[in-house]
Amino acid sequence: MTAGGEAIVDGGDPLWWRRFFGEYLGTFLLVLASVGPGVVNQRIGAEAVSRTAAVVSPGLMVASIILFMGAVAGAHLNPSVTLAFALRRDFPWRRVPGYLLAQFAGAVSAAGLLAGSLGGHGTAGLTLPGPGVDARLALLWELILTVGLLSAILGTASGAQNVGGLAAVAVGGYLALAGLWASPLTGASMNVFRSLGPALVYGQPRAWWAYLLGPLLAVPVAVAIAAVLRGPGGGRISRRTAQGTARH
Repeated sequence: MTAGGEAIVDGGDPLWWRRFFGEYLGTFLLVLASVGPGVVNQRIGAEAVSRTAAVVSPGLMVASIILFMGAVAGAHLNPSVTLAFALRRDFPWRRVPGYLLAQFAGAVSAAGLLAGSLGGHGTAGLTLPGPGVDARLALLWELILTVGLLSAILGTASGAQNVGGLAAVAVGGYLALAGLWASPLTGASMNVFRSLGPALVYGQPRAWWAYLLGPLLAVPVAVAIAAVLRGPGGGRISRRTAQGTARH
């Protein structure tokens, strides 16, 4: 920790608190949309929320978050995204700890609200390996799915292929499509805190290491793919997209 707390907060950025709050709020909303359908079904009974709605909901939520606050914080909502942007030189490493802390707090807060208001219902809403899928296979598929997600994010943030507001459609669409076919395998988490935050609140940290290592191992792979497709990072457009374009 440096003087003034700059290891956690970015003292050179007058909007650091807005950016960190944005990451907290965005991750909170994402986890509500991801975990909520399973908890609601256990509370109400039957399939009050269909499987299709449950896997599309996080994608639509992410698209909405990108549109309403992407300019403030970059709308990472995922530690793998933050680390990938930093590794691409699009995001300053000094902000990474604060973003990760905000994301973790958002995930835990959302799970705590669901558990406190709707009750604990075993593994409802958690990401777990499906029948016949062991933790090693779950790790492999979480890695593959996360590489695809990060490729979509890094690509739509690139100066070589920036699509502006359509980034929300690209990223949200990827999440929804991945969930539609891969959720029976692993829950299609692609996000360390989306899995571990609720698992800690509900006391069900099964196969936790697969949901930790898979998305994290995807980071250097996706960054290498981005380098092949688009060259080195650190461009003006990609930096502004990753860090948020709001200025004091």
